[in-house]
Amino acid sequence: MQPISRRTCLQRLALTLSATAIPTAARSEEIIAPTDAEKEIISKIAREFMEKHEAPGLSVSFSYRDQVSYSIGFGMADVEKKDEMTPRHLFRIASIAKPLTAVGIYKLIEQGKLKPEDHIFGDGGLLQVRGLKKLPEGVEDITLHHLLTHTCGGWQNDGNDPMFRHPDLDHRELIATTLREQPLKNAPGSSYAYSNFGYCLLGRVIEKSSGKSYATFMEDTILKPSGVKDMKISGNTREDRAKDEVIYYGQNGEDPYHMNVRRMDSHGGWLATPEDIVRVFNHCSGAGAASTLLRADTVKSMLTASNANPGYASGWAVNEARHRWHSGSLPGTSTIAVRTSGGMCWAGFANARNKDIALALDQMMWQMAKAVPAWQA
Repeated sequence: MQPISRRTCLQRLALTLSATAIPTAARSEEIIAPTDAEKEIISKIAREFMEKHEAPGLSVSFSYRDQVSYSIGFGMADVEKKDEMTPRHLFRIASIAKPLTAVGIYKLIEQGKLKPEDHIFGDGGLLQVRGLKKLPEGVEDITLHHLLTHTCGGWQNDGNDPMFRHPDLDHRELIATTLREQPLKNAPGSSYAYSNFGYCLLGRVIEKSSGKSYATFMEDTILKPSGVKDMKISGNTREDRAKDEVIYYGQNGEDPYHMNVRRMDSHGGWLATPEDIVRVFNHCSGAGAASTLLRADTVKSMLTASNANPGYASGWAVNEARHRWHSGSLPGTSTIAVRTSGGMCWAGFANARNKDIALALDQMMWQMAKAVPAWQA
């Protein structure tokens, strides 16, 4: 089947951009939805973003005072089938999985099953590695906190990222192979290096400590208590697509369907809607009636940046304004989710990716939020 050019697609859609919204609820003091005029501004912002970045589809969700206020889809979830985007369409959320996994780890810390200083490998470590006679230098010093804060000393997200190598290996085999083939570059705790593999290890820690699969633990402990029912781990191919999952459109020769996304579970493998992520973020905010997943002191610990990087805590990007967020990026997928210090929360997903889209998506979401003065973004 001949691929459809995104530029051709956007030319077709430019004058007929789909904007299908889910009614959140009747207006009340708690739920503040945009006015019709504000919705038009949001639609214009979306249209300009999609045209500039050749994104076939876009889905966004906003909450104010922990109430989902507006969720809407623009453009196409599937260009060939002319399937219009709705807020119910699922996306690969990529690295937005990391704050979710961090919440799972901190839940186990609250339950007394883990401690931040626990060692991952070696005698008494949380994980056992088969097939290695001796652990490489420094590996026995890696703690849970090092993995959470990307300070384990190696395995960074570069051209040798372990999570994009050896796609036929399962988690256990990949861990042993990575320890054998890729020594640490720095002493654990000494420097920051963003590590997908580190969050893969955290998924295995969750499994070992909870006695459940990673996905089952997260569903039972984090997602369902947040009111989220349809999130699941992604498949790898078009044939593996879940019901209501979008089609991903690679740019610059990228193929969204050649990766082992299922193996990325705890660092980048979830499928979700923007509204799903907004609900989870609200339930682990540490403030307000909706924050039921973690105690406030636990959230404070989770959001405390490491000495190695003042802009990253445990699974969350943070700043001096006390906003917390995470972005995600895979071929055909660009995502952002933010919880502001003022209590607003939003998420925006696009089924396309290019080198400029990550920053633009973040800026677009802030622009949309500020289009509704009542939200006080």
